[in-house]
Amino acid sequence: MPIILVADDDANIRELVCLFLRNDGFDTAEAADGQEALAVYARTQVDLVILDIMMPVMDGWALCKELRRADPELPLLMLTAKGETWEKVKGFELGTDDYLTKPFDPLELTVRVRALLKRSGIGKSHTIRIGEVTLDRQTYKVMNGAETLSLPLKEFELLYKLAGTPGQVYTREQLIDQIWGIDYSGDDRTIDVHIKRLRERFAASPDFRIETVRGLGYRLEVTE
Repeated sequence: MPIILVADDDANIRELVCLFLRNDGFDTAEAADGQEALAVYARTQVDLVILDIMMPVMDGWALCKELRRADPELPLLMLTAKGETWEKVKGFELGTDDYLTKPFDPLELTVRVRALLKRSGIGKSHTIRIGEVTLDRQTYKVMNGAETLSLPLKEFELLYKLAGTPGQVYTREQLIDQIWGIDYSGDDRTIDVHIKRLRERFAASPDFRIETVRGLGYRLEVTE
C-alpha cells in the first residue's frame, strides 16, 4: 500500500489527516517539522508527502525544496492558509504538485491524494503476493499454494502490514497504533502473541519468515 508522510507541527492536524488516510486504506508516517520529515523520508519508502508551510526547525518551503531535489517525481501536497494566494504560487514555484486550503474536507483530502498517486502511476492494490502466498484484503483470505486459509482479522492485518513492506522494521508501538488503533489500552505484548501464531501457521513456508529485530521490533523477510 502507498505510504503517505504527513509533516505538520500541529499534532491534532497530523492525527486527523492520518486517521482519514488510514480509514481509506493508506499507510501513514508522521513528522513534526521539516527536519524530522527528511529523516523519515530517508528511512521509509514514502509515496507521497503532505506538508504544512509553517513548521519549526525547517519550514514547508525548505522541506519542499529538499524533497524535490531528492526526488523530482515524488508527489507533494501542500497545506496552505485560507485565501493566501501567494503561498500557493510560491509552493508551485518550489515544486509542489497540489495544495489544499485549511480547513479542509476529509473527502477532498483523500480524493486529491488518490489523484496525485494515480498521476504518478502509484496505485492502491488490495493483493500482496510473496511466492506461493497471496493475501487478499478485499476478502481477507490467504492462499498458501492451493490451500485457502482464514486468519483472525488482527492476524491478517498484521501479516498484511509486514508483507506490504518486506525488510522494514516496525516497533510494537507502531503496529499497535496502525492495526489496533491509537485508543488501544491493552498490553502491547499482544503483538508478540500474534507474531507467534503467524510463525506457527507459516512455519513450513519457504517464501518468507518473520524476524525479531532485538530492541526494535519485527520485520518480514522474503526468502530467496
